[in-house]
Parts: sequence; C-alpha cells; structure tokens
Amino acid sequence: MQITGAVLETSGAEAPFAQSRPFTIGPLELDPPGPGEVLVRIEAAGICHSDLSVVDGNRRRPTPMLLGHEASGIVERLGDGVTDLAVGTRVVMTFLPRCGECSECASDGRLPCRTGSAANAAGTLVGGGIRLRRGGETVHHHLGVSAFASHAVVSRTSIVPVDDDVPAEIAALLGCAVLTGGGAVINAGRPAPGTRVTVVGLGGVGMAALLVAVALGHEVIGVDAVAAKLETALRLGASAAYSPDDAMHAASGSGGDGSRDGAADAAARAPLVIEAAGSARAFETAFALTSPGGTTVTVGLPAPAARASLSPLTFTAEARTVIGSYLGSAVPARDIPRYVELWRAGRLPLELLVSSRIRLDELDTAMDRLADGGELRQLITFD
Repeated sequence: MQITGAVLETSGAEAPFAQSRPFTIGPLELDPPGPGEVLVRIEAAGICHSDLSVVDGNRRRPTPMLLGHEASGIVERLGDGVTDLAVGTRVVMTFLPRCGECSECASDGRLPCRTGSAANAAGTLVGGGIRLRRGGETVHHHLGVSAFASHAVVSRTSIVPVDDDVPAEIAALLGCAVLTGGGAVINAGRPAPGTRVTVVGLGGVGMAALLVAVALGHEVIGVDAVAAKLETALRLGASAAYSPDDAMHAASGSGGDGSRDGAADAAARAPLVIEAAGSARAFETAFALTSPGGTTVTVGLPAPAARASLSPLTFTAEARTVIGSYLGSAVPARDIPRYVELWRAGRLPLELLVSSRIRLDELDTAMDRLADGGELRQLITFD
C-alpha cells in the first residue's frame, strides 16, 4: 500500500533544521505485515530527543530512515500468527521489541532485549525484515516503529493494546515518555513511600517522571535550566523547582541568607534523583544532588563521546548507588496498564505533557524547537 511519511535522508544535519531540511515528506510503499506483524494506522506520534539524536548525528542509524518511535494507532491488518489482537484495536507503540527468549528478556526489564536491540541498530523489524520502500530504494525502520507516517508495519512485540477510553494522544505518550520517565521511578528507583524525588531535566521524559512520582504520593523537586519548565513543574505538582546552579549551590552549602539559594537548601539533596536530560553536566548535577545512601537513576542518552567527572570516594564514603535505566527498565505489557489506571483515576494528568500539536510537514521546525529546549512533547496528529 502507499503511505505518506517523513524520511530522514542522512544523519548529521546542521541546525537550524528549518533551513537544512533533513526530512523528505512524501509517498512510500509499505508491504503487508509478515508473520507476527501488524499493520497500524497512526493516530498520534510524539517527537522525542531520541529522534533528534538521529537527525543531528549523535545516534548514527542507517539512512534513509523513516523516523518516529513514540506513537499510538489503530490495528488495520494482522499478519499470520497474530491471534490475540482484533482489527480496530487502539495500540501503544513502543521502541524496544522483546523476543521473550534471550537472557536479557528474562531480566524483568532491567536489560534491553538482545534481539530487539540488534534489529533497532540495523534499522529492521525484530524478525530482520524491512517493509518500507521508496521506488526501488529500501527505507529503514526506526526502532521498530517508524511512526512519522500515516501507517506502520510493526512486530506484535512492539505494541500494547489499550481500551477505547484511552485517547490517542494519551496512548502515544505511554509508549516512550511515560514508560521511560515513570519507569525510572517505579522500576529502577523503587522509592519507599514518602521518599523525596528530584528530577533533573524537565523535558517530556523528566516531566513524566515528575508526574508519576507525584501520582504515587512522593514529594518532588524539579531541576532545569529553562525557567518556563520550572514554572510548569510547579503547576504539575512539584513542591519546589530550581535551576541547576541554584540547586548545586545549595548542595555545596551555599545560601542560608534568605535568597533563592538559601531557600533551596531543604531541597538540595534527595534519596532518589532521576537524570533525564541526557548530558554529562546533568548527570554530574544529579549525582551531586543525591543524598548519602541514595540512588541516582540515569535515563538520559548523552552523546557517545560525552564524559562525566565524579569522585569515586563518594560512592564508598556515602554508600551511593548509580543505576542506568533504558526505557525505564520497563516491561511494556506489564507497565502500560498500570499507568492507564493512574490516568483513569485522575492521578496522572498526562495531557499536560502535550506542549504543541503539529502537522507532519512541520517536522523540521519542530526539531528546532525541541533542540532549543522549549517543548515538552510535540505531537504529530493525523486525520
């Protein structure tokens, strides 16, 4: 069938992307779903830093590639062997398929699936196939999803069904932002009831972590360099919000004179700190804001060459723990229903994460806004 999609021609485009225009919007051919695969009509797709990192070259992937990995849609066709879904079902699309057979899949979400990770790196579906073409040219899949298009063929292991009462935009956010940010709290951090949680980096993933922590009854502190995001964090339930400099000054013992630095003293350190910005400085900040005996969970994806400086003595002398968490250490089929129930109960207002709604042909400009740090989640919506 013919579809419309946004193809990234080469990785490593220069900003501003509104001028370099790395995407080509146009028709592609999409093969029918193979065994164990599903054809989905895309309803909404989120724009994430993991997409931007392919555009700017921080994460090299084979090109041309149809980007997009956080989405929701409606099942339109089932491949052979898919018997547990029905046509017309709304599904959440997730970017790490799980084969269910490797030792990593037996880690309860702690480790990414070996087979799924290899397929993602190669730009194929989990079975090794490619269903996208443009004329005689192969177009690679992005993280097994390729959601910046009207339709996608995905592995059954890349989707989780949800009930009809879950709107398309909420369902899309569940596939990456909430799985990653919320999972950093629930699966990796596992805070005891009443534990203070600090979130460093208040983009879509970080703000999702904040919302989930608030929903679970934790006191939450937000840290970000963008003042508008600090104001948003307070509106979403944070008890306090600080710039990285303010928070670091407080952690080092500065302040105490009634200034903003002094006011930050009580929030300078927390037993659980989530780093969701994806930079070396953010990781160092998150570590510095972790209290003795506490845990730093990092879910951000910095550039491969990035390096952070930490004191090894601190790990021992303060009995610290650092945990790396990919996709929030999630098992999507287990975790997504939990977030849906929190949303249904009115405790997880995920609609507040949507900062803009755009058309597919506005994607270049949307990447610029994401790079500038002014957006939480921009959603591409399809009629």
